[in-house]
Amino acid sequence: HIRGFEPSRPANASGWDGADILGQRVPGFVESVLESQHKRQKGFTLRDAAHIVATLQQLISDSEAAILERAYAYERHQMGASLTEQDLQEVLESYMVYWIVGDDEESVEMLLENATLLKTSVPHWEQIVEFARGRVKALEYQRQTSPRAAAADSSSRHNALDARYSFEDAHSVISGITNSFASFWESECAVMKAQLVDMDPHRTGRVPLSRFYGTGLEEEWRFGESEDYLRELGALDETSWLGKQVIIPNYIQAASNCIVAAPHYRVCCFNDCESLLDDIEREIGAPSAAPGAILAVVGNLSSHISVDDDFPPVLDESLSSQLQQIADSHDGEVPLHGRLFAQWLHYAYPRECPFPYTSGSVATVSPFEYGERYIASEDEMKKHAAANATVLDASIGKEELQWMSQWSSEEELIAPVAVRSSRPPWFRSAMLLGGVALLAAAAAFGAGHLGGRKADNRRGAGLFLPTHEKEHFV
Repeated sequence: HIRGFEPSRPANASGWDGADILGQRVPGFVESVLESQHKRQKGFTLRDAAHIVATLQQLISDSEAAILERAYAYERHQMGASLTEQDLQEVLESYMVYWIVGDDEESVEMLLENATLLKTSVPHWEQIVEFARGRVKALEYQRQTSPRAAAADSSSRHNALDARYSFEDAHSVISGITNSFASFWESECAVMKAQLVDMDPHRTGRVPLSRFYGTGLEEEWRFGESEDYLRELGALDETSWLGKQVIIPNYIQAASNCIVAAPHYRVCCFNDCESLLDDIEREIGAPSAAPGAILAVVGNLSSHISVDDDFPPVLDESLSSQLQQIADSHDGEVPLHGRLFAQWLHYAYPRECPFPYTSGSVATVSPFEYGERYIASEDEMKKHAAANATVLDASIGKEELQWMSQWSSEEELIAPVAVRSSRPPWFRSAMLLGGVALLAAAAAFGAGHLGGRKADNRRGAGLFLPTHEKEHFV
C-alpha cells in the first residue's frame, strides 16, 4: 500500500497532498506533476504515472538502504566489509526489527537487546527470521545455478565459490523481502479473517463489538484496538439497532493490521475486493455500465473467501434498487470507480469489500501515530464483552437486522468521465478526483500488498509496533 493512496487519505479535489504521498523527499519533477495546472485541468497521463511509479521505486530502494545502514552500524560492520553468512543473518535480523518497528528508537533498542522480549513483542518472530534466512538461501541458489544472472542483479564481487556477502548483496536480499513479505504474511491475515467470519453468522460483514472483545480477551494479541481507535480507522459501524459492530473488511485493511509502516508504503493484508473489481472491469470493459449488465456479471462472481464459502452473492431487491438509484443519478449508467458503486459492492460482498467512507472522514493512523490509547485495557474489553452477550438466532434475515443502515447517498468519483448532467436531490456532493492512470499504476505497483499485524501491549509486551492500510476506492 503506497502512502497517500489510501481511500481515507485527507485529500480533496483541490490537491493530491503530494508531500504525504512521497514523504519529505519529493523530487521537483514529481511535485510539479502532482500540483501542476495540467493536472488540475486534464488529469494525469500514463507517462506521468510511469514517472511517479519509477520515483516511488527509487525512494523505496533508498529507504531500504538507509535502514540497512542502521543495521550494519548496530552489528558493528563497515559498509564496505565482506560478511560471512552468519554475519549477514545477524544484520538481517536487526534490519527486520528496524523495518517493522520503524522510528521508535527506544523500542528498537529494547528489542534488539532482549531476545525474549523480541519474541513476545513481534508476532511470529521466529518464522519471520526463517523467512529472511530463506531469502539468503535464494541468493545462494541463484549464485550456484545462474551465476551470470546473479552477477547482473548485483554489483557484488562475490560468487558461489566465495561464500561472502557485500552491502549490495544484502540490499538485494532485503529488496526481495520487501517484494515478497506480504505474501508470506497473508496466511496470518487469513487466520484473523477466518476468526471474524466465524463471528458473523448472518453474513453481514459485521461483528458485534462485544464478541470482538470477547474473542480478543482469549487471544494473545489480536482484536484489542480501543473503541476510539476503531472509530478513527473507519472499522466501527455505529448505525445499527444491534449496537456497535466491527466491519470485517475495514478492520482487516486497517492501519493497525499492517505489520510494516515504512516512509513511503505499508505492508498490509490483501484487499479481497480488488480481485472482484478486476473481474467486473474485465467483463464490463468500460468505465460505466447499465445496472442490468452489472447484475449479470456480479451474479456469477464468487466471493472466494474459502473453499467452503465459494458462491455468488445474494442480489436481492434492495441491492438491485440501490444500483438503479445510482444509475439514475448518472443518466442511466453506474460509474464503476465511484464511491456509491464501491458502497454497493460492500453490501454485495460484505466480507470482502470495505465500506467506503467519504474522503477525509476516517484516518489511516498507525498505532504508533495514534498513541498509547490505541489499545483497549483489559477492563474496557471485559466491560464491552459483558454488555451485549445476547446471540441472535442465525435464522433471522438481513432485512430484519436492517443491515444496510450505514448506506450513505454521497457520491465521489476519481475521474470526471462518469459525471452526468442530472443529479437527484440526495446527491449532496461530488468530489471529482483526476488521475485514473496514476491510481491504476500505483495500485499495480503496490500489488505486492505489503500484509499486517500489531504487537500486544496488554499482555506484558510493553511495546506497540507502528503499522497501516489501502484500498482501490477513493
